[in-house]
Amino acid sequence: MRKPAWLNKKINLNACREVKSLLRGFNLHTVCQESLCPNISECFYEGVATFMILGNICTRDCKFCAITKGVPKDVDINEPQRIKEAVKKFSLNYIVITSPTRDDLSDGGADIFFQIVKQLKSLVPCPKVEILIPDFLGNEDSIRRISGCGADVIAHNLETVPSLYSEVRGTADYNRSLDVLRIIKNMNNKIFTKSGIMLGLGESLDELNSVFQDLIEANCDFLTLGQYLPPFLSSALVKEYVSLEKFNYLKEKALNFGFKEVKSSPYTRSSYKAHMFLNAKD
Repeated sequence: MRKPAWLNKKINLNACREVKSLLRGFNLHTVCQESLCPNISECFYEGVATFMILGNICTRDCKFCAITKGVPKDVDINEPQRIKEAVKKFSLNYIVITSPTRDDLSDGGADIFFQIVKQLKSLVPCPKVEILIPDFLGNEDSIRRISGCGADVIAHNLETVPSLYSEVRGTADYNRSLDVLRIIKNMNNKIFTKSGIMLGLGESLDELNSVFQDLIEANCDFLTLGQYLPPFLSSALVKEYVSLEKFNYLKEKALNFGFKEVKSSPYTRSSYKAHMFLNAKD
């Protein structure tokens, strides 16, 4: 299918060079680069980046994702300190931390997330911190540790509707992902939780309504809705380019279910303008 005009977003590579250079100096990855995010130049120009910890290799093989799949390297125990130094260098007041899925680790990487948030929360002034986590294979000890890390927002993406999991997210489990959000909120109801769904993979409106209801029942606060764009020819096929009118309709629909804030547009991604969610709830 031919892309509609509203998806012809241009990436300004010049705006990325300074941030990329600084990140290389700290030997850090960003999901912006690894996932081929179309918002990369906009965010980098504004001095915003989503740090990707625990390397840049994922142990799963989801059909929608651009992150490299394979055998990850060993955990870098000095990464929390380097993240802290980079945040000081950038003078950031809102930081998003994510990681590839690390099923090779007994805790899924939860301890490194915990350490990084603690390091960032020791800064003066104290920044807001959001973490976008994998499902940790449903390990409740890992989820419990994450819930006490001190993050302001904890996000875990459902990505799509249950009927499409086997096609695009075969090694994940819809109910397990819902449980991650539910358990975090049950353990610490002061944390804001967040999830994201890609549109255009073949989901129906009825299925989306069911997912909205499931998330509300899991006490999820924030929701992102964005257009799925296949990163490679071998990726899952896009079935629909969702219209701007439908994005607006789904935003209102989701808000009516009870979410505190919803971002819904073709280029909305999990961490895109993430700070605006907390601003909106105030």
